[in-house]
Formats: sequence, C-alpha cells, structure tokens
Amino acid sequence: MRRPILSVSTLLGWRNLAHERLRLIVTVVGIVFAVLLMSLLLSLLLGFATTTAGLIDHANADLWICARGTRNVDQAVEIPARWRYKAFENPDVIEAENYIVRFALLRRPDGGSESIILIGLNVDSGLGAPWNLVQGSVWDLKRPDAIIVDQLYKEKLGITQAGQVVEVNGHRARVVGFTHRVRTFVQSPYVFASFNTAGALGLLDGNTTTYVLVKLRPNADVNRVKQWLQKRMPAAAIYDRAEFARSTQWYWLLATGAGMALIFAAVLGLIIGVVITAQTLYASAMDHLPEYATLRAMGAPSGYLNAIIIKQALMTAIFGYAIGISLSLAVVQASRDANTAMLLPWQVAIGLGFVTMVMCVLAGMVAIRRVLAVNPTSAFR
Repeated sequence: MRRPILSVSTLLGWRNLAHERLRLIVTVVGIVFAVLLMSLLLSLLLGFATTTAGLIDHANADLWICARGTRNVDQAVEIPARWRYKAFENPDVIEAENYIVRFALLRRPDGGSESIILIGLNVDSGLGAPWNLVQGSVWDLKRPDAIIVDQLYKEKLGITQAGQVVEVNGHRARVVGFTHRVRTFVQSPYVFASFNTAGALGLLDGNTTTYVLVKLRPNADVNRVKQWLQKRMPAAAIYDRAEFARSTQWYWLLATGAGMALIFAAVLGLIIGVVITAQTLYASAMDHLPEYATLRAMGAPSGYLNAIIIKQALMTAIFGYAIGISLSLAVVQASRDANTAMLLPWQVAIGLGFVTMVMCVLAGMVAIRRVLAVNPTSAFR
C-alpha cells in the first residue's frame, strides 16, 4: 500500500511545481546562485590553501629550521648559515641545505618594478627546487645570475622569452627557464635561483640564510629528530612539513582575514538559498491549501502531506544543484591558467550536493508547518 501513496505524492509534488513554472524557475535560479556562490568560494578557499603551502609541499624536506617567530614560509628573517652543520650532528639527517626565501624588487623593461619572492637553493641537492618545469632545467641555475620564473607571471614581470636579461635589486639576472602554475598567494611571483645567485640578488652574505631544509633517513622518527635538534638550537623554530604548511595556511587565510571573508560569503550564499527556497515553497503551499485541506479531510496522514512538500524541495534541489555545480566546474576548469587558483575536488562537490539537499529540506519545513496547521473543514467552505 505504501508504494502507490509515495508514487502519488511524488506526482502531486511535481504537479504543484510545474503548475507555477515561473515560480519554479525563480526557485531553481535561487538554488543555482547559492550553489555557485558556495562552490566557487570554497574553490577559492581550497585553491588559496594549496597555493600558500605550495613551496613547502614541493620542497621534499622533512624539517624546516628557521628563526623563532616565523609563522609562514614567505616571510622569514635571516639565520646563521652554520645551523646547517648543527643539523648534521643527528645521525638520522642525510641532507641539510641552506635555503633562501626573500622578497626582492624586479625592474621591468618599461622602467616599472614588481615585488618578487626570491628562492635560493642548492642545485646539486634539489631540496626546494622549482617544479612543473616546461622550459629549461634545474641544472641551468648553475649558470651565473640564472633565474627561473613562472609562465603565469611573464606579463606581470615584463618577461617575454628565455634568455632575457632583467634587473633584480640592482643586479643583473638572466631568465633560463619557466615553470607552469607555480602560484603564490601574495601575488609576488616566486623566482628561483641557485643559493649563491639568490644571496647576491637578495643582498645576503654567505654567512646567513633564511631556512635550513632537512631530509631524514627513511623510517626515521621525525618528531624525535625535531625534538633533538630543538634542544641543540634553542634560538630556532623547527617545523615538520605538515606543521609548517598548516601554520602558513592559517596565517594567510585566517590571521589576515582573507579566509574568513570567503567562509562568511559561502555561509551567506547558503542562507540566501534557504530563504529563496523557503519563500517559494511556502507560496506554493499557500496556493494549494484547499487541496491539502481536502487531502486531510479525506484522512491523509501528516506523513503523506510532508512527503509531498519534501519531495518538491528535493526536486528543486536536484535541478538547482545539477545546474549550479556544472557551472562551477566550468568556471574552475577555465581558471586553470589564471593567477588565482581554484580547486573543487569531487569530495567537496558531493558534499555540496548533500548541503543543497539539506538546505532545501529545511526550507520545505517552513511550508510543512503551514500545511499541517490548515483546518480540514476549510475544504468544504
């Protein structure tokens, strides 16, 4: 007996929606807008989080040694280069390399200037080397004054081709290669160079660095080595890879307010979707109150009436979500070569579908309360 009732409730719910097509379109558009807003803002949030920790994730270092008080990878102060030798005192350390991350000024050919983040690495080691290379190689950085930049920032920096000579902090540098989609959160492009070249361009002497990157033996206890080094270098801050990535992400996304703004806007999109859907379903319920009163007078249980409205809500949720997520995926795909990263993993997309269903069901609850309050005798007036 239950199957026919559910089937009729589905058909009745669809008939109520289709009867007012303009209202249905308004509802679906509202849900599409909410899904678009939530998915795109979450995509930006995830893209920013990935971008902020990109240098750490690709450095292939187990531990980062830096000055105490360092909260993110892009802003560091000088430390003694000799700390590298202290790291080698631990038998589990197989590599320890000085690493420079320092803001500098690049002068464009047209006379303007742009802020960059200069990255200096030991080319022979490869720790902290550029990734996604599409032209040139890491070994090209052994040439004097050689640098590698990303294709996304060529126009920003006034660079047109490999071999071009530019000026960094008043010193000559030559572009020897390009990376692809190596983004930065602060929009100051990463410019990779050898440690000596970066030191000269960044106006550092050979006795200072900004980081020491540490690589451990396979199966080494990272926390134990970290604590061991911390005791011997009390003036340093020592992070493991995940810890430093998380600290950097929290700093840029939350401490600066950028992440909170995106989260707030996503929540606002959810509220807008709930309000629009609730208003439309409530108006639809009001238009069909005589029908609901008739059904109640005929003995239809409350669960049956609830099913009609909940199914209306789910139908609109499916339509709105399908359109909204399709548009979102298209926007994310189109942004792959943009300066701003956007990521929308399938897990997040599915989660947004669930949120959309819940949003519309909650909106339907508003209409249900009005339907259940209707007097059955009103059908005979």
